[in-house]
Amino acid sequence: MFSGLNNFIKYILPKRLFYRALIIVAAPTIILQIIITIVFYDSIWIKANKNITRSLVAQLKAIEEVYQNDKSNLDFFTDSYKNNFNFEIGINQEIFPKNSGERKFSPMDRSLRRELKSTFGSNNYWFNTSKFKNAVEIKIRSGDDVIEFLVPKEMVSTSSVRLFVLWTTLPSLLLIIIALIFLKNQTKPLVKLAKAAERFGKGDYVNDFRASGSQEIRKAAFEFDRMAKRINRHLNQRAEMLSGISHDLRTPLTRLKLQLAMLNQQDVSKKMSKDIDEMEKMLNDYLHFAKTQAQENTSEINLNELFNSLILGFNNDKISLIVDKEIIRLKGRPIALKRSFENIIQNGLIYGNRVIIHIQRGNKRVLVTIEDDGPGIPEDQYKNVFKPFFRLDKSRSLNQSGVGLGLAIVEDIINSHGGNIQLGRGKSNGLLVKISLPF
Repeated sequence: MFSGLNNFIKYILPKRLFYRALIIVAAPTIILQIIITIVFYDSIWIKANKNITRSLVAQLKAIEEVYQNDKSNLDFFTDSYKNNFNFEIGINQEIFPKNSGERKFSPMDRSLRRELKSTFGSNNYWFNTSKFKNAVEIKIRSGDDVIEFLVPKEMVSTSSVRLFVLWTTLPSLLLIIIALIFLKNQTKPLVKLAKAAERFGKGDYVNDFRASGSQEIRKAAFEFDRMAKRINRHLNQRAEMLSGISHDLRTPLTRLKLQLAMLNQQDVSKKMSKDIDEMEKMLNDYLHFAKTQAQENTSEINLNELFNSLILGFNNDKISLIVDKEIIRLKGRPIALKRSFENIIQNGLIYGNRVIIHIQRGNKRVLVTIEDDGPGIPEDQYKNVFKPFFRLDKSRSLNQSGVGLGLAIVEDIINSHGGNIQLGRGKSNGLLVKISLPF
């Protein structure tokens, strides 16, 4: 029961820090406002209204009794109350109204009805508080006569309630607005830090990030900046090391080629040349892997144009492209993404006769599927082929002439863009590569 209630509360509460902090600040102010208003309304305003109304009805009763005892001095009687109490009094023998002019949900009408009913009886009074702006019309049955009163509204209801509501509401609204401004300034550095972390997670180099906000947020931002610089330095050192080793090994390989060309034994020379060629291909794969770690700025990419240029570069009618008419744009590193897609398409052409590329636009993500009709990959090897230097020995090797860095490079590029890559079996039992990227 309690877990269900806890889940419901978590569901209805806002997810963003700004709105949660706003609730923490605004909720006590609003609750205090409601409590003060209820206490004032119940303990002060209603009681004051009740006493004022009771005093007015007592005066009306006194007027009615004086009139019944002495009807000869009517003009003096009405003028005296008009001058001293601002009452308008009229006496006639008209038919007493049957329809009530009172409002059901008005506190003023409810209080006036209660006092008039207890003093004059159920069918001996009539009043209307909405006919005039600053006066209340009251009629009292007195024998065969009807006494009409026109009294100021101040004698029925206190006028300070609106002023009280105004003075309690405006300061609260002002405090909440001030809290909004301060909360916005406090959450803005957190939003900047989250965006910088997202950019860094996608492989973008965050060089323009500056720490701001409170001391705790500044410390977190400072540590994030130090961590990002350490990781970038490590990646650059790794790339430089691989690149340096590959370049250094090219020199002795070139000398070996020259020496083999001068050998008289052609059989030995061909076998050794084949080994040297394979070593050069390995070095090229190393250099290819090192280039994926090189710094490249993020820019907006038109995915439709990217794949069209890829297909033109292959100049192969075995590639089919199925794409929505809507232009799909995303932010990323164009050279790296092009290299990853090119690697998958190239492997599909090597091990299959057809390659089908399908691009679909989803909810804030784009799905790219690349399918071939080759022998495919066993399902138990899907995870292993993403490991660096892993090579399949059976039906298919994605890097038959390399060292097993093909899909490792692709996965590294896709993950650095905030996407994911999955392998599966296509309709023709070939390899199906699913790539999802945010935009």
